[in-house]
Amino acid sequence: MATQLGISRAGGISDEMKYVAESENLSVDVVRAEVAAGRVVIPANRVHLGRNLKPRGIGRILATKVNANIGTSSVRSSVEAEIEKMKVALAAGADAIMDLSTGGDLDETRERLLAECPVPFGTVPIYQMIVGRDVEGIDRQVILETIEKQAKQGVDFFTIHAGVLRGHLEFVEKRVTGIVSRGGALLAKWMLYHDRENPLYEMFDELCGIMREYDVCFSLGDGLRPGCLADATDEAQLAELRTLGELTERAQAAGCQVMVEGPGHVPFDQIQYNMEIQQQICHGAPFYVLGPVVTDIAPGYDHITSAIGGTAAAYYGASFLCYVTPREHLGLPDVEDVRTGVITAKIAAHAGDVARGLKGASERDSRLSIARANLDWKSHIAESLDPETAGRMHEEACKEMGAEGFSSADYCTMCGRAWCSVRINKELRGRLARTEDKGAG
Repeated sequence: MATQLGISRAGGISDEMKYVAESENLSVDVVRAEVAAGRVVIPANRVHLGRNLKPRGIGRILATKVNANIGTSSVRSSVEAEIEKMKVALAAGADAIMDLSTGGDLDETRERLLAECPVPFGTVPIYQMIVGRDVEGIDRQVILETIEKQAKQGVDFFTIHAGVLRGHLEFVEKRVTGIVSRGGALLAKWMLYHDRENPLYEMFDELCGIMREYDVCFSLGDGLRPGCLADATDEAQLAELRTLGELTERAQAAGCQVMVEGPGHVPFDQIQYNMEIQQQICHGAPFYVLGPVVTDIAPGYDHITSAIGGTAAAYYGASFLCYVTPREHLGLPDVEDVRTGVITAKIAAHAGDVARGLKGASERDSRLSIARANLDWKSHIAESLDPETAGRMHEEACKEMGAEGFSSADYCTMCGRAWCSVRINKELRGRLARTEDKGAG
């Protein structure tokens, strides 16, 4: 069966392309052309499509999308807790979910999450490859069996760290934080132990065969992404990126959809270069970035540092933002961390879309501004990115003033009636309108 890429390159239009075009208010011919060019991907495993998947498109002509990471660990492995996190992430507006589980029954966890996940669902297969064995024990059979098992379950995109090569490891010695990617570190250990090339790179054509069969999208992993500002845009990162450009071409030639993962920790002034060099090297394949985090000194607030970087990334070239929660670098996120992470990443994605002039991106801002100017609290709250939080805060302010509900406050709850510039502006508009009517008479 043909993949989305294969269908589009043959001039065909799939139901998934139609769905994406309608949801993004675009011509389906434009979407088809961008998929054919490799600049848009629609991660949609045929198995997941047969269940409950509502496709999402990822690419520069589309709204910037947001991913939420969840998953068990060896310390905490409650499937029910991860399902709750997923539901909270989806309610907050996540466009995709990644299961990064490393503890408990990974097959059962994945199966249960997929059964309730209506958006693209991703994994990092190497995590399961080391269950019950040391990383040195991974071999060709383990790799192929794991990839095929997860594809059969319906996973829509895989992070595959095939770009970390044996020759790149010498560049890591100069780094402050070395290799911070779990997948990258595991493969580096394998290569040094066996004194061989990355098996995922050597087996890449075989992996393409499995991915093509189920139409699983490659998310080419950045195993050498910088883990601190000092390591950003260094030779290790760029060497891997050049390999990812090669693999992008190979995967697309095999009929597979491809997006490319990126940094990481990047100073603000280097974000534009990072976005543009990826587009150049990887032939316009959608860029999927973690943040980027623009300063290293804010543990507990890295959802904010990543939103600053994510806005710039979305403006300069990224198509897909991976959320960062307040607990990044400190521990596993809880439900509230997940919600905060998604909302913060959605702010960054939307701000980037508005700044780059994406058609229709600022319409919601305009509607909210009009509601605010008219003291229409109900519409003001409804148009907000997080109505639950905005509504709660406004209700609390109304109670402090003795007003009950949205409609009772004919002035802003920050200033009070006498000081409210919004209320005064409404009066001024009324007086000016009456003056104009008299002049016309």
